[in-house]
Amino acid sequence: MPAPEPGHSEDPEQLKLEIERLRTRLAELERAGLTDAARIADMVESSEDAIIGKTLEGIIRSWNKGAERVYGYAAEEMIGRPMTLLLPRDRPDEEAEILHRIRKGDRVDHFESVRIRKDGKAIDVSLTISPIRARNGEISGASHVARDITSTKRFQEQLRDTQRLESLGVLAGGVAHDFNNLLTGILGNASLAYESLSPANPNRPLMANIIKAAERAADLTRQLLAYAGKGRFVTALINLGELVKEISSLIQTSVPRNVQLRFEQEPGLPSVEADVGQLQQVVMNLVINGAEAIGEQPGTVLVATHVQDVDEHYVLTVWGNNELIPGKYVALEVHDNGCGMDPATISKIFDPFFTTKFTGRGLGLAAVMGIVRGHRGALKVYSSPGKGTTIKVLLPVAPAAVQQETAERADASAITRGSEIILVVDDEEIVRLTAKNALERYGYAVLQASDGREAVELFRSQPDRIALVLLDLTMPVMSGEETLRQLQSLKPSVRVLLSSGYNEVEAVRHFTGKGLAGFIQKPYAALSLVKRIRMALDNSVE
Repeated sequence: MPAPEPGHSEDPEQLKLEIERLRTRLAELERAGLTDAARIADMVESSEDAIIGKTLEGIIRSWNKGAERVYGYAAEEMIGRPMTLLLPRDRPDEEAEILHRIRKGDRVDHFESVRIRKDGKAIDVSLTISPIRARNGEISGASHVARDITSTKRFQEQLRDTQRLESLGVLAGGVAHDFNNLLTGILGNASLAYESLSPANPNRPLMANIIKAAERAADLTRQLLAYAGKGRFVTALINLGELVKEISSLIQTSVPRNVQLRFEQEPGLPSVEADVGQLQQVVMNLVINGAEAIGEQPGTVLVATHVQDVDEHYVLTVWGNNELIPGKYVALEVHDNGCGMDPATISKIFDPFFTTKFTGRGLGLAAVMGIVRGHRGALKVYSSPGKGTTIKVLLPVAPAAVQQETAERADASAITRGSEIILVVDDEEIVRLTAKNALERYGYAVLQASDGREAVELFRSQPDRIALVLLDLTMPVMSGEETLRQLQSLKPSVRVLLSSGYNEVEAVRHFTGKGLAGFIQKPYAALSLVKRIRMALDNSVE
């Protein structure tokens, strides 16, 4: 007789007990299975992601609470309907392509796309779609998991834009800095030559033309520096609405007759801390761009100012300042009903040298971006093809009054001659020679150093004879900051006039409290340098 199989018995009573035991175990397994299923169902319902079951034809079979939150539809509105209901019009074949891959047994992992909510809003989503297999291994449907990544995408795009703008700003600032050194030589020497010529000399008008051309080139570098956020700002408390009102007649003459200008100013605007000239440039550039977008057809440019409270969500939507903080801002809006722009154009309008105009240089809006960033503000753009454009400038409300610097125009007759020894420190030979020629013309003796280390050694040899050091900010071998530190270690009361192509705020921010005698921005004319040297010698704090 063959041995009984393990787990079986020929005894009827024993067999009965075995069957009962198996039934009990089966019931336990079923209960456990139902409990696990319930737990899984709870997890699906509580997920923040949209978890959707669908047939191989794309018909929705299940719809969790996360799907309601992401897409805005309730389950009873969507079950039995096709997934294509959520697709934007420009992606009609996307669902069919996904289902084709699912039928082949492939997964679609972390596929980024766009879907349309019930309220009509387009959202960015990350999709993972997997085939669902029956017990026999056949594919019976698909599970669709979607995560709303709209905010994440917006933040990433803003970060990329900011990094791109900062990189371009560094490039623009570097080009402008080097060009300013060359312009210092051109403008300084041309102004010296102009002064030496008699009014009757036929070369005097030619020299005047050279000076004008150099000054125009200096204006161009200031635009580049403004884009880099390093333009020269002379700040004061400004009512933006009043500023627009004051220059309204100038703005009116700058637009074609077919363009109507309208102004809407909110009364009682708080002040902003800003440079009047720079903000005038912002307003003019935005208005002129708006007028040019209208073309030859009749149109309107609206310039409006108002107060706006900016919250954390709004901060994520602006251009040019990823450090913008929530708070109260004064807004300048320039709206035109011109041709509008597509997203690709919008993404480039603040790049230097990008232009849609045949004769444009592409520095207008780039300079606007730099000026706004330099004032700790930001920009927001609303536009679509055929529907016009609105560019909004946000400037922080001024926390307190500021002292306004007054720009001074050098006058040869007012220059006091000197006899002191001046140490000129600059890595550009043309800048050193220009300063030397200008200072010697007015009686000063000049020593020269091509870098900070050489300057320190020269000063060490005669600290009591050198009356002032004209110090370049950016140099190889030893920086201007380190050079100043070592000069002051040799003689704490040393008089140092800082020179840079950057604006004064940017240039001296590392020198706060370190006893600078003054600052002069490159490029400078000979008389401006001599006058600033005299002021530094007479007014420097010992």
